[in-house]
Amino acid sequence: MKILANDGLDQSGIDALTEKGFEVITTKVPQELLVGYINENNIRTVLVRSATQIRKELIDACPSIEIIGRGGVGMDNIDVDYARSKNIHVINTPSASSESVAELVFAHLFSGARFLQDSNRKMPIIGDSEFAKLKKSYEKGIELRGKTIGIIGMGRIGQEVARIALGLGMRVIAADNNVGRASIKVKFYNNQFINVDIETEPLEGVLRHADFITLHVPAQKDGYMIGEKEFAMMKDGVAVVNCSRGGVIDEEALISALDSGKVAFAGLDVFINEPTPSKEVLNHPKISLTPHTGASTVEAQDRIGLSLAEQICSILQVY
Repeated sequence: MKILANDGLDQSGIDALTEKGFEVITTKVPQELLVGYINENNIRTVLVRSATQIRKELIDACPSIEIIGRGGVGMDNIDVDYARSKNIHVINTPSASSESVAELVFAHLFSGARFLQDSNRKMPIIGDSEFAKLKKSYEKGIELRGKTIGIIGMGRIGQEVARIALGLGMRVIAADNNVGRASIKVKFYNNQFINVDIETEPLEGVLRHADFITLHVPAQKDGYMIGEKEFAMMKDGVAVVNCSRGGVIDEEALISALDSGKVAFAGLDVFINEPTPSKEVLNHPKISLTPHTGASTVEAQDRIGLSLAEQICSILQVY
């Protein structure tokens, strides 16, 4: 069987599948050429990340497809229900990248709290001539310990964010319409642990009381989750991080909130117009930026590759 990993696949996954007799193709096929490539090569399994779109039209045009796999959690780039209605298996790796995304959230939080996103731009340019001036401009950094983090979306990633936050000594509050209580197990290096129960609350309460807000929700179909109205509810000097999906936050409203000082800083890993984010967003000195790399760690990609391989082998009963 031929497997097309159109957005790439970690070597661990390739090796696991190859050992079972599969041919894994990692050639990046442009979206507009995908139907032809799949049909010409009789591709039966298509693996994607966030870039490649697997929509109804492609599914109808490619009758050879038996399995669609998403390396990651969200599957908004796949018409999941339609594929399953055609008896196509749709799989993903919901827990493989949670730790990596959660750690990136804190990379953005630490960066903004200590002005790293701005100082890393300016130090190479004027660090040797205006060192004292730069030192003065970055002297009002803040600590995360003792502050309140508001987590919007308490799925696997949200709970991992909570776990790290608790370890840092932060107060955790959360909003999630589908989760009433989350039990967070915080493990330490010596095998000791503590369990902390977090009761979710209405979104408005989280917006009003959090010092830092991080979003872990699916793509929104009915407008932004965080827009001008929601920013107005937040504390003055709040920080906002989005490592979930572009379009969850109204970027124009975010820029206005940053410029007014309502929002002290933001961290963005995802954007409305990926892969061509707004220049205004990219050039803003108060925004810490990454190019949708939440799951892009060696460890996460290894787990994703092995998880996809195991699921494919299980579905096809290859042992």
